[in-house]
Amino acid sequence: MSPWGSPPAPGGASTMQSLVFLCARRLLGHRPGARRALPFLPSELYPVLFQAAFLDGRTLALQDLVTAWPFPLLSFQCLLGRCGHPQHRGPHARPADKPSKLCVQAVISAVVAHVRQALEDSQQPPSDRQCHLRVLDMTGLQDDDATDRGPEGMSLWSGTVALAKACLEVAKHQTELQKRNSKRRKGPSGSSCLPQALGVEIRADLFVNSTSYGVLRDALQAASGPMRLRCRDFHAEELSVAGIVGLLECLDPAGVRRVDLRFNNLGLAGLCVVVPQLSRFPDLLSLKLPYSNVDVRRHAAGADAGFRRLSTHLGKLRSLRELNLGSSRLSGKLRQLLRCVPRGRRDPEGCEEVGACVDIRRFNKAWRNLEAPLESLELAFCYLLPGDLAFLSQSIHAPALKKLDLSGHHFTESLLQPLRSLLESSSSLIHLDLMECQLTDSRLEALLPSLCRCSRLRCLGLFGNPLSTPGLKTLLRQTSVLQDLCLVVYPYPVDCYSREAPRPPSASSGIFEDTLDEERFTAVSAELCQMLVSSGRDNAMWTASLCRHGTLDYFAL
Repeated sequence: MSPWGSPPAPGGASTMQSLVFLCARRLLGHRPGARRALPFLPSELYPVLFQAAFLDGRTLALQDLVTAWPFPLLSFQCLLGRCGHPQHRGPHARPADKPSKLCVQAVISAVVAHVRQALEDSQQPPSDRQCHLRVLDMTGLQDDDATDRGPEGMSLWSGTVALAKACLEVAKHQTELQKRNSKRRKGPSGSSCLPQALGVEIRADLFVNSTSYGVLRDALQAASGPMRLRCRDFHAEELSVAGIVGLLECLDPAGVRRVDLRFNNLGLAGLCVVVPQLSRFPDLLSLKLPYSNVDVRRHAAGADAGFRRLSTHLGKLRSLRELNLGSSRLSGKLRQLLRCVPRGRRDPEGCEEVGACVDIRRFNKAWRNLEAPLESLELAFCYLLPGDLAFLSQSIHAPALKKLDLSGHHFTESLLQPLRSLLESSSSLIHLDLMECQLTDSRLEALLPSLCRCSRLRCLGLFGNPLSTPGLKTLLRQTSVLQDLCLVVYPYPVDCYSREAPRPPSASSGIFEDTLDEERFTAVSAELCQMLVSSGRDNAMWTASLCRHGTLDYFAL
């Protein structure tokens, strides 16, 4: 079993599982009977009972199940992922990606009660039907970093706080037991502690900001307690450099696969302090540093040295496959950041700081063994120059890229040509974002031959570009060769807008605003859908809604 593995699944064919599910739901409808029956039920029925209880919102039944859980691992994502069929959802059920706050809290409370009881009974022999739970895996449960999805939903932030408070509650209870027993019996034998094998490890994705910093820090510092909090994906906002470093130092290095630091106002100096701390995470695959307040215009003396230091520390993240530097002004600095050359060294084979194409190829060949190629690169609104894209198109990253975000760049002819070269070098590309790039019909048409060479492309984001209805039709026809292209997020066509004078100001003021003609846009959408059907691509989704965009995470590629 892998460190993030899953418990045994209910046996039998899918039809039998549906029948078992209905029986489980019927049994849980009468809690007293279900509670009495639990000790006599086969272990294989517990996962389907958990599914039914969670999807029907039966919090008391969930607590009963956790208290007697017969497996060492309880994985939310694994269990709830098998319950997507509508017939498996009760009247109060929620989709697996919108977990019920009450149900999640019920499971956490049951784990707390289990560990507290284990602390009390640590000196007594185990019962025949004791709880075997050793790992509660809540990773992937929430995907909302900021707010609850309605009053019944649990966000990543609130889930983090709930888990942190639970760990602290159990640690406090353990301390109280130790003090109580030390008064009764003097010496080491009087201490009450839970054997490490009987503790519960909590695996979760954590989100922290200035409001929740204190409680999470205290919980992580209690890592040796009976409830141990381990992180898979770490998200932080609105924290100081010292606060971020302090939390990173508290994280168990094993299992951390993503660090997402946004809106922290780190600047180049702050990044040079934080990024070196990440080298202690051997499994770190994804690093997101958007909105870090890095701007080449603001740096004079020492800026180049800072970029070299940052590049060196990024190069030490040997497992890194995804990098997000969105909304940083990196004009002319991309090669310096991604080159991974140790400080004080010149480029190999005599390449200068800004080399010609042949020098870049020599550089790639010499350093190929020291630098693993990135598979996801997000550089939205980074004010890149033609030289930046030229470097990227010739780098070892280009053929390995699966996800690329270059939104927010003004693709005039000078930037369009290196973009074409980059796309022609990126044969593995699956997800491409070119939103708000001032792509007109003519510029997009010039880009299409290169775009159509990305034969594996599945998702294309073009929202916010001034394209017309004929331009969109050309895009649809030309990309018909991309058989895997299943999601296109396109802009509202410019010809679907009408200019109207805003109210209350009068039209005589000379002020006008663009208003979407809903009827016209509906007709265009229907026409595009009909074109998809006619070309045999009715399984593809073309939409102007951003709600469907961004769902293709790097780990889902």
